[in-house]
Amino acid sequence: MDRVEEIRSRLQQALTPESLDIVDDSHKHVGHAGARGGGGHFSVTIVAEGFTGRSMVERHRMIYAAVRDLMPAEIHALAIRALTPVESLPQG
Repeated sequence: MDRVEEIRSRLQQALTPESLDIVDDSHKHVGHAGARGGGGHFSVTIVAEGFTGRSMVERHRMIYAAVRDLMPAEIHALAIRALTPVESLPQG
């Protein structure tokens, strides 16, 4: 299983998101210390009901808990956008 699919599987299992988008940004970090060590850089946008009533720090902790054992070997960095279903609705 590739890294994106492994991350997706873990986040789906742990958080049951309504939507989940994962982008491998590793190619943007060639030469970076984390890239040299083999860890990838990923952007995650996730919408989950479980984030309701939780601070951004708590949301990030939930995500990191789901992928903890992949760091730092498989994942060097995550850019996270964690939203509730209400927060994901278009404004206006």
